[in-house]
Amino acid sequence: MKVKLLSALNDHSVDAAQLNSQRQLGISISAIAGELEESLPLNLCLILDQSGSMHGQPMKTVIQAVEQLLDQLKVGDRLSVVAFAGSATVIIPNQIVLDPKSIKSQIKNKLSASGGTVIADGLALGITELMKGTQGAVSQGFLLTDGHGEGGLRIWKWDITPDDNKRCLELAHRATKFNLTINTLGFGSSWNQDLLEKIADAGGGTLAFIEHPEQAVEQFSRLFRRIQSVGLTNAYLRLFLKPNVRLAELKPIAQVAPDTIELPVQPEADGYFAVRLGDLMKDAKRVVLANIYLGNLPEGEQEIGHLQIRYDDPSLDLQGLLSPIFPVYVNVVRAYQPATDPEVQQSILALAKYRQTQLAEAKLQQGDRTGAATMLQTAAKTALQIGDTNAATVLQTSATRLQAGEDLSESDRKKTRIVSKTVLQE
Repeated sequence: MKVKLLSALNDHSVDAAQLNSQRQLGISISAIAGELEESLPLNLCLILDQSGSMHGQPMKTVIQAVEQLLDQLKVGDRLSVVAFAGSATVIIPNQIVLDPKSIKSQIKNKLSASGGTVIADGLALGITELMKGTQGAVSQGFLLTDGHGEGGLRIWKWDITPDDNKRCLELAHRATKFNLTINTLGFGSSWNQDLLEKIADAGGGTLAFIEHPEQAVEQFSRLFRRIQSVGLTNAYLRLFLKPNVRLAELKPIAQVAPDTIELPVQPEADGYFAVRLGDLMKDAKRVVLANIYLGNLPEGEQEIGHLQIRYDDPSLDLQGLLSPIFPVYVNVVRAYQPATDPEVQQSILALAKYRQTQLAEAKLQQGDRTGAATMLQTAAKTALQIGDTNAATVLQTSATRLQAGEDLSESDRKKTRIVSKTVLQE
């Protein structure tokens, strides 16, 4: 398995007369499989909410989704199942799937909805189970909940009991240290969208919205198809910039596909900037935008930096592999004419849609309904520019409701968040 990396600037030409120029560097990364290479074994943990609010049809549809997912597992794949409510328990310990029928029976008999919602206990147990089967496999968790984590008890400045949401985020970041990816599925309309998004974003996972119980099967299948296509894991983008070239200080790097995520940047000892990407897929590229500033450069074709990917190859049980170095050039000219790249422009608009929606949410929280509606309309127009008509419809509908003096429902808010960062799955 090898890495495919392509890069382009939104404008390859630079005006030699300008003392400073800003450019967006679009970077596309994916895995390339050889002709005889097979899909990697999966190490999958399902972390399922069995609190009282999941009683009845919600739990039945989740079990149905799990059963269909079991039918898609291959020889050598591993599965574990953790359930949580007021506390967490292991329903199916981590094991190679040899008898799907028996596992289905155990899940039906042991999953029973009652009690509160302590998500962190389930996440901690899920990570523990995943750790038992990481070697040579793609290790991912599916965390499904229909509620909020329980807040900790605080008296004056002392934390008396732990805050569940804070623990969840700490665990999500810890999971990346073990090369684990956590995907999140919000069930119904009462789950904490900020928490589930941050958990998924922390390690390159994805956030899914199951608005109605009957959508559970498709959402599980969609996430499963994505992890089936993983070829390389624990990937980092390494970016080196030449003198007189720098990253933007605020939000310098973001992923725009398959989901939009603001990516943290870490400087490394050898002068590189490192950004964790997580798993690399064979049929869906990760697209990243880096916001850079160029100082005054001499005329001609100039190298402004180079890129490299550090990654693990589970099929060979090798870690810390390095791709070839890919240089990045600009053409510095006196007679400047823009040389724009349409694909990078599309990525810029996808990121703008996300950030415009974030601004709308911030204005709504501040009580500025008019400002929120205006920003949602702007985001809807941006979505139309990139051909994302589904997102445009959702964003414009939310804007119209605010303009009419209506409140956005929990479902409206969650759809708005989802379409801002990915394509809504109906």
